Formats: sequence, structure tokens, C-alpha cells
Amino acid sequence: MYICRHKIKKKDKRAMNTLVSIITVNYNGLADTCEMIDSFRKYETYPYEIIVADNGSRTPEGEEIKKRYPEIKVIQNTNTGFAGGNNAGLKVAQGEYLFFLNNDTLIQKPMLEALVRRLETDKMNGGVSPMLKYSYAPDTLQYAGFTPFSPITLRNASIGFNEKDQPQYRMARETASLHGAAMMVPRHVLQQIGPMTEVYFLFYEEFDWSARMHRAGYKLWYEPAAVVYHKESMTARKGTPLREFYLSRARILYARRNISGGKKILSCLYLSLIAAPKKAVMYLLHGKCRLTISVLHGTLQGLITSKL
Repeated sequence: MYICRHKIKKKDKRAMNTLVSIITVNYNGLADTCEMIDSFRKYETYPYEIIVADNGSRTPEGEEIKKRYPEIKVIQNTNTGFAGGNNAGLKVAQGEYLFFLNNDTLIQKPMLEALVRRLETDKMNGGVSPMLKYSYAPDTLQYAGFTPFSPITLRNASIGFNEKDQPQYRMARETASLHGAAMMVPRHVLQQIGPMTEVYFLFYEEFDWSARMHRAGYKLWYEPAAVVYHKESMTARKGTPLREFYLSRARILYARRNISGGKKILSCLYLSLIAAPKKAVMYLLHGKCRLTISVLHGTLQGLITSKL
């Protein structure tokens, strides 16, 4: 275990007793994972450990990470998806704070302490995500909080998305959802609400988890004093059958799991009879038959699966 410690003033003794477990999932992304680790080694000063869950990469990347970084915990896992990989890493985490971080991210200065401090200001602060910027456009935001989902259409917005960094985005605020690329949760909250569900495999795990935290009475935060640079997803690119299947499936599953009463029925009807067919027809008109099939197949699987 690699624990980085730095000098902390007397007033910060409480922080000195806390450890952050950084949990990341590697899937055929050795170069990205190593860059992320190197950035923390270079810049981070708060006590932390790094845990890498290798989700069945095609080559023995987990062994290579062990070789390069003997102090890091590497979990050899089958490909159980985003939540499954993170949950595998969670089993060996020792920190009081769990920081779930995409492997295709970087930092350029210390940022863990700002997240810990945000969580420690109120026992009902259940989770926090940092400001996310694009690594290829470091003055451009990807995330400065999320707006709430519409209970019928499940539409929401990422605040500040693709906008330049401006003063209005440098103020901490409550957010409807954490961002799956970077989110910190205290251990006591996780023990109460449980880990991320693995029913999705890809997409919407963080939204589902955020909804569970809200139902338990916790507040979620966006913290701009901490910044993470994101290379975007390397595992499921836009416009692929894989992405369209799991995204279509995830929307239905989210509605079934997190919306109640008549709104659940209306949402499932909207997603399956309006949104999915509209998207499928659009792909069909562009000659993308495989994407059309993936959208319809994913929607159907979301409707009929009994595993919730």
C-alpha cells in the first residue's frame, strides 16, 4: 500500500488520521492507468492508497501494474462492469473515505483534502465530486454539478458542460448527482446505503447511487476547489452498439428502480414508446442498422429483466 503523507498543522490533526482509498478500474487501459497513478505520485500530498481493479484486460495489465508499482494493491477481476470493478476494489480498501476515480483521469495539483473537508463540514454530506475539466482542453469544463432528472423523460444536464471555466463555476454547490468519473463517499455512508448496484454493468450506476443517497437524507456536493482532468471514456465510445445497448437498458432500469407510482409507468412508456423508437429510426435512416437493433434490444432488456 502506498500511503502519501504530508506535514499538517496542529489544527489539521483530524485530517492526519484519515486515509483516502483511491479505487480505479482498469480495462485494457494500462497507459491511462499509469498516467493517473503518476500524477497522484507527483502532486498529491494528502494520505492515500491506490487500489486498481483489473477487469479482465486482454493482456496481463494487472501484473504489469504490480511490477511498476509494487506498493499498489491490484485486484484481478473478471469483467463485471463499472460497479463490479469498483466494488471489488472496495473490499480491500482501508480508508475512511472512498474515492472512485476513472483511470483515464489526471490531477495537476493536490485535491483530495478539499474533498475530505467538504464531507467533514456536515455529517449529512454523503458524497462529493470535484470540478471535471477535459485533459485535452484544460480551460473547458465537463462537469460543475448535475441538474435533477425529469421524472418522466429522465433528462438532466451537466452544469457548465463544454463551457469555459468562469467564476460562477468556482463556487461549491449541492448537486443532484455525483459524477461517475470522480466521486468521494465516506465509509459510514457506504455502510448505511450499500455499494453501487451491479445490475447496470455500464452507465447510470452513479445516478442510481446518488438517488439512494438522497433518499437516505444525504446531501451531495460539487467541490470546485478540487479539479480532475478527464480524457473521456476509453471503454465504450459513442455511437457503438455496446454503448447504445447498455445506455438504452440503463435508462429503463433507472426508471424502474428509482421512480415511484404513476410517474414510473409514464417514464417507462415514454422511454420505450417515444424516446427509444425515435432514436432507433434516426439510426435506421442513417443506415446504422446495428445501432438501431442495439437501442431496441437494450430497451426491451431493461423492461423485461427481473434482476433489479
